[in-house]
Amino acid sequence: MNIPLNIDFQQILLHLFNFSILSFGLYLLLFKPVQSFMEKREHTYLDMHHKAETELKEAEELKAAYEKHLETVEAEVEEYKKKAMEEAEREADELLQSTKQQAAQIIMEAKKAAQKEREKILESAQKEIASMVMDAAEKLLSSSTSEALDRFLYSVKKE
Repeated sequence: MNIPLNIDFQQILLHLFNFSILSFGLYLLLFKPVQSFMEKREHTYLDMHHKAETELKEAEELKAAYEKHLETVEAEVEEYKKKAMEEAEREADELLQSTKQQAAQIIMEAKKAAQKEREKILESAQKEIASMVMDAAEKLLSSSTSEALDRFLYSVKKE
């Protein structure tokens, strides 16, 4: 069969068949491995992306949990500080009251001791005064008794 322009359909079919074999071979040798490599690479990057997102979410959740825990810890620390300050103030007040009571007791004991000492001094002074008065009276009587007695006797004689 002769077609104008020397076109042979058999040659065309053979070329088409060769081209399809070449295309299929290139597809198997080049396109499929490259496509497989690209898909694996895409899956790897997608997995990395998902893993990074998951880790980021976990990190944010952990950060939020730590911040919440930190807030509760700070609140507990403030509460402990407040309790410690109240306890210290209470102990200081108790110590102050105890010290005041001890001071009052010491002052009272000192006053009692001073009063006893005063009484001893007064008693001693009274004894000394009494002793001095007795000595003075004795001296006075001893020196003036004979004279007074003489006068008395003299006055009695005259009468």
